[in-house]
Amino acid sequence: MLTMQDRMNTRVHENWVEQHFDWYRAAWIECGELIDHYGFKWWKKQEPDMEQVRLEAVDIWHFGMSALFVEGKDIEQIAREMATELEAHAPSGLDVREATEALALYCLQTKSFSPSLFWDLMLASDMGFDDLYRSYVGKNVLNFFRQDHGYKEGSYIKNWDGKEDNEHLVELLATLDVDDAEFADHVYWALEKRYRETALD
Repeated sequence: MLTMQDRMNTRVHENWVEQHFDWYRAAWIECGELIDHYGFKWWKKQEPDMEQVRLEAVDIWHFGMSALFVEGKDIEQIAREMATELEAHAPSGLDVREATEALALYCLQTKSFSPSLFWDLMLASDMGFDDLYRSYVGKNVLNFFRQDHGYKEGSYIKNWDGKEDNEHLVELLATLDVDDAEFADHVYWALEKRYRETALD
């Protein structure tokens, strides 16, 4: 996933690590979007949309991994540091809102990212590492798909047939085999087919 993230970020800016983009800020703002899907308004009826909660968690993971890249560290070193942190971490048992807020607070205070606090959020959201991988690959492919179809230029259509592309992605991922060696390619082709049939029709 770190390799895929590096590839995506390089697509946007060739020397992205040296640019010191504020990835932590993008991560905590995504935390707010996650809470919005989960619900926090006690003054009105709300039902948690857990599929969207998990998708927002994947967005947080994109930005969080990016925040861990610094000059002088290669992907293998970052992966080892992440594994060491997770092995030493005792899950907090926080609920979705509390875990999200703890992660957002860490991002704000340190201007970085905590894989172990993200794991707490995964556990609270009933999300395993296989789920994270499946959704991450799907969203990574969607990000490439957006770039290939004019996202940066403003010509990409994000709502297809009354639904956001994220929602179409969730539906398509449920029909594909994550263990297929060409899983990422199949996700792209499925997005392409549906985009042409709905957004461009």
